[in-house]
Amino acid sequence: MIHVLVERIKKLEAPIVVGLDPMWQYIPEFIRKEAVREHGETLEAAAEAVWQFNKGIVDAVCDIVPAVKPQIAMYEQFGIPGLMTFQRTVDYCKEKGLVVIGDVKRGDIGSTSAAYAAGHIGTVRIGEKELAAFDEDFITVNPYLGTDGIQPFIDVCRERKKGIFILVKTSNPSSGEFQDQKIDGKPLYEMVGEYVSKWGGQCMGDAYSYVGAVVGATYPEMGKTLRKVMPKAYILVPGYGAQGGTAKDLAPYFNEDGLGAIVNSSRGIIAAYKQPPYDKYGESGYAEAARQAALFMKEDINSIF
Repeated sequence: MIHVLVERIKKLEAPIVVGLDPMWQYIPEFIRKEAVREHGETLEAAAEAVWQFNKGIVDAVCDIVPAVKPQIAMYEQFGIPGLMTFQRTVDYCKEKGLVVIGDVKRGDIGSTSAAYAAGHIGTVRIGEKELAAFDEDFITVNPYLGTDGIQPFIDVCRERKKGIFILVKTSNPSSGEFQDQKIDGKPLYEMVGEYVSKWGGQCMGDAYSYVGAVVGATYPEMGKTLRKVMPKAYILVPGYGAQGGTAKDLAPYFNEDGLGAIVNSSRGIIAAYKQPPYDKYGESGYAEAARQAALFMKEDINSIF
């Protein structure tokens, strides 16, 4: 699947991924009202509103971006109806030809980690059939439990040609409380990066591994170091735009050919209609506002090459 992602990035000249993180307040009022009118003030109404909102965004951007990244917590908060919308969203995005990165941040050990891997990027056996559940193309994974927690995901990646992005240096302000701590003079995030590089050697694609990394846009100097530490890992870069990362900050994450990284924007695109200069589109034009914001992001990032 890494080669599919790379080819779509090259074809569209857009190293960007749209985060489908549909907070209730991001959804235009007319969509929310219609869902509540049909389903009452219920979790089902919330899930339906999220679905209609997502569908509008996906239809507007599917021809200009290579990938989307639904954050599962934004769906889980609405219980089982929300998870059904997560599944519906994944399926719809794949129908539209988008690569789907499930932002699930799973990580455990042994059979539990194997079950997470099976549920999201693998299959489960029911009688004579092998069945896929959520079936994303990539997922995010937490490495805190070490190799025991990562190996089951790598095994599934190798078997099904799926991918993972391992948290290495995250974009949030307090990430340094753990990730920047030094062990024998070396920061923990760099040690994790070295493990990502080692793990990635187990399942290589043509030029890049199926094992990638998450490195926040808010720490470009650290990104520069990690790009060297993980030469074959594709880097998923959160933190652009709303979290303060700029296009200039992103240059160290890419290789000289303009590949090697894919940059995420969530609310900066899906809630663009609430922000200047896209507020002119209004609530009814939220999808077109998202498209224009994605086009601007593409132009902005390509300006660094």
